[in-house]
Amino acid sequence: MSKKHSRLGTTIVLAAAGALVLAGVAVKAGSEAKAGGATPRADAAAAEKAKPPAETHLVPIPLDLPKPANIIGTPRNVPPGTRVRIPKDGIWRPRGPLLAPKGVRNLARGKAVTASDSEPIIGALDMVTDGNKEAVESAYVELGPEVQWVQIDLGKPHSVYAVVVWHEHGDRRVYHDVVVQVADDKDFITNVRTLFNNDHDNSAGLGIGKDWGYFETEEGLLVDAKGIKARYVRLYSNGSTGDEMNRYTEVSVFGLEAEAAKGDGTPKPAEDKVPLPLKLPHPAM
Repeated sequence: MSKKHSRLGTTIVLAAAGALVLAGVAVKAGSEAKAGGATPRADAAAAEKAKPPAETHLVPIPLDLPKPANIIGTPRNVPPGTRVRIPKDGIWRPRGPLLAPKGVRNLARGKAVTASDSEPIIGALDMVTDGNKEAVESAYVELGPEVQWVQIDLGKPHSVYAVVVWHEHGDRRVYHDVVVQVADDKDFITNVRTLFNNDHDNSAGLGIGKDWGYFETEEGLLVDAKGIKARYVRLYSNGSTGDEMNRYTEVSVFGLEAEAAKGDGTPKPAEDKVPLPLKLPHPAM
């Protein structure tokens, strides 16, 4: 056999072997793709893995709104320079629900209320947590002018998911310097955190806020607290576009018992403590 024919035969054999290898790789890849995409068990496992952690079941907070006041359109007496958002088309749309873990409730109902003005002009401080949110004079407590605050003691630390406040909402007025804070102590010195602040010029002395002003309606102001742990809730205001008085109709604080909240970083209750088994030596003479 000539060298030419020998080389040709070798080339044919190598080409055939290469084709067989490529075919084998293709068959293997096709089999793996079929096994990975068509097996119901594998699909179910992948779907389960893609699910977010099932720490809690989120549901809308149980928020009951009062009857709307008979108000039509945008108020005309808003002073120039008032920082407030108005719908471009002038149509006021309902607010969407806020989701929180299942089991949240209004922790503020019936809780003790204190204020910067200890002698309200109208009403009593316990009206802030009595459950009456209606747009009537008999439902709100009126504090004096300038910066004032009301404070709610939840009794012990809780995981707070929402704070809702209704000032006087018989007309669409805008309250100034609305600030919502939580803290660990009644004097608001320890671990003070600001949840909402629309004081754009620091006239309340609590820092410049980035939140917008808003018109009072039956929906109130809903502040997402994101499960923050706190015992005391304080709400500030500094009069409104209606007049210089500070009126609070109702405050609701939605949350869970701190130990009942899951996945929020709350430490578990400490285990029962017992004395250490420590044996002491005899005292020296």
